Amino acid sequence: MTHRIDAPPPAARAPEAAALSSVGRTGAPRNEPVAATPAVDRVILTGDAEGLQAMGRELGTAPAGIDMARVNALKAAIADGSYAIDAPTIATRMLGLERQLEGAR
Repeated sequence: MTHRIDAPPPAARAPEAAALSSVGRTGAPRNEPVAATPAVDRVILTGDAEGLQAMGRELGTAPAGIDMARVNALKAAIADGSYAIDAPTIATRMLGLERQLEGAR
């Protein structure tokens, strides 16, 4: 099997011929700048998504009804290891919550 080595195959010559042409496929000269088309993205949110966004905005602002001094004191107590966990109180409150949930059914 032999191949001619003096010329590239016809498939390799086709892109070269297109590149040498002064007119592009659209008919416009190749030396003129191409205008970019602006990207248009649109998002349509459901009512639930809009509600979640509104809730996120509300939570992102100053928290209403949260005692930040107490929160910071608890964070500090947890960080330094002085926060004591009262297991019986936690268990009693969890059982009370469970009873409330069962009564709501």
